[in-house]
Amino acid sequence: MEVGEKLLAIRENVSKVFVGGGAGVDLALTAILARGHILIEDVPGIGKTTLARALAASLGCGFRRIQFTPDVMPSDIVGFTAPGADGEFRYRPGAIMEQVVLADEINRTSPKTQSALLEVMQEGQATVDGVAHPLPSPFVVLATQNPVEQVGTYPLPEAQLDRFLIRISLGYPTLRQEMEILDRHDSGENADPSALRPVISAGEVLEMQKECDGITCSGAIKEYITVITARTRTRSDLALGASPRGAIALMRASKAAAMLAGRSFVLPDDVKKVAAAVLAHRIVLRPEARLRDMTPERVIGEVVGEIRVPDAG
Repeated sequence: MEVGEKLLAIRENVSKVFVGGGAGVDLALTAILARGHILIEDVPGIGKTTLARALAASLGCGFRRIQFTPDVMPSDIVGFTAPGADGEFRYRPGAIMEQVVLADEINRTSPKTQSALLEVMQEGQATVDGVAHPLPSPFVVLATQNPVEQVGTYPLPEAQLDRFLIRISLGYPTLRQEMEILDRHDSGENADPSALRPVISAGEVLEMQKECDGITCSGAIKEYITVITARTRTRSDLALGASPRGAIALMRASKAAAMLAGRSFVLPDDVKKVAAAVLAHRIVLRPEARLRDMTPERVIGEVVGEIRVPDAG
């Protein structure tokens, strides 16, 4: 299959168990193609776990879910060394040693454990007792958190939010979509995500990621991305703008968006499509902006709307 056919087949496979949220599925695929991690911020019960399991199954990747609670320790994530029956110390892999990892309710565990997870995400390896243990390939973390219920949580600081390439909000299904969910459950047709057949292999995912790296991003598009991120640093309603890491993330995600659209080069529309998902969690609103009902997504939308679109893609 060609890349476009593979991506379409993945979407169709995921839709067998995950109703609605087509934009969310595309953004998740965008992050995976760009070798990034995903933060899903939404209320319980809308299919975050189903989406993660369906993606892992469709991509032919192993899946593991970590339910974060205050008593989860860093060693549970990265692993530890312990003596065996022969007295030799050996590495016992932690929960992170899987290709697709769902970090469920990441804001319910301690900052120390959060940091251990995010350090592994950044470095691509788990270091235990001075020994580095490489992670499986491909490797992607889908972390979830509830933006409404904050009692007993440890909010991720901006420096750690910055480690996620994309933040997704799936939103509630439409009336028709929710009726379809009820029909599937009532008829017994609602399939188990883990029972989905793989559409591609993990090796093919790596090949697509490599192809995504080679998508052309012209000088004009790079300047467009740079101006967008720089403009966030001068906005009067922002206390913190996007960093150069945000600009790099926006370029990588734009390449993946172009690949999803079946192109070998980035257009301004690709940048616009992913700008809010990539940058909104990297900026901080001033209190007075919040009082005016501003949101990070709205600010990014205004910034993008103010900047002249380059003539060439």
